[in-house]
Amino acid sequence: MDATLPEPRITPPAAAAATAFEDLSDREGFDEEFLGRRVSIPSLDDVETVLLPYTHLSVLMRLNKRLAAVSALGIDGAKLMDLDRSGIAWRLDPRLTEEQQTGERVYANNDIDRGHLTRRASAVWGDTRAEAAQANEDTFHYTNAAPQAAEFNQGLELWLGLETYLLENAADHGRRLIVFTGPIFSDQDPVYRGVEIPLQFFKVAVFLETGFLAATGYVVDPTPQLKDLPDVPRPGAVDDGDAPPLGPFRTFQTPIRDIAKLTELDLAQLIAVDRMPIATALPTARITSTWRELSSPECLDLDFDLKN
Repeated sequence: MDATLPEPRITPPAAAAATAFEDLSDREGFDEEFLGRRVSIPSLDDVETVLLPYTHLSVLMRLNKRLAAVSALGIDGAKLMDLDRSGIAWRLDPRLTEEQQTGERVYANNDIDRGHLTRRASAVWGDTRAEAAQANEDTFHYTNAAPQAAEFNQGLELWLGLETYLLENAADHGRRLIVFTGPIFSDQDPVYRGVEIPLQFFKVAVFLETGFLAATGYVVDPTPQLKDLPDVPRPGAVDDGDAPPLGPFRTFQTPIRDIAKLTELDLAQLIAVDRMPIATALPTARITSTWRELSSPECLDLDFDLKN
């Protein structure tokens, strides 16, 4: 064991009791009929997973990584509420053991943030304030987090703003949108305090356009912000021929088929409705060769006109 690791933090009895007896049995999770068309949570074959329902979202945990494979959220833009996050503590999910999830020990005494996978602000909606408040709280389970460099987590307005932009400009059916978000694991991921730190993240947005399912995919890479972390074993050099040409905070619109290949998630339903034109024009193109760098949401390449 790494001698530089902090000692496990002693949890105050009251907080420990709250976590141990937190009752999540009434959580309905992600609604696969949210858009009026069935959209299934992507599955992952040949890997042990557990599906955890919360309020408006579900997390498919990849137990061998102790992190999520994907976090699935339905966003009702007409019911979003602006609730504060102050006073909400990150906590373990009592439905898993501590060894099956990544908790506070990975984030202590460093520049690693607990990066929300499902965006907190996108989950905070409901018919009542109580429903929105419960969703707010539920996003703070460690199962909905991934270790991210602090600057990446706090400074990517473009990455965070894609959901809002699509809700306002592309999604119909009462301004509803589905977002699948997760890490992209690879052999190049550094191991930090016993956890593999993903160097890339993906997002797939699904919505209705003129009554038909439509989807778009994105990838972001925080690699440069992770390079200076202490006690991070370094993987081997990346083959330039296989690695995408990524730099600091670069966000790409990508064919969903590339995300499927990189994550091994079953995204066949969404590949079929990918609205990035080049995904259809070049169906066999090499991974990363057709990625489109975004400098603003207005740079999105779609085969339909956005609303004004």
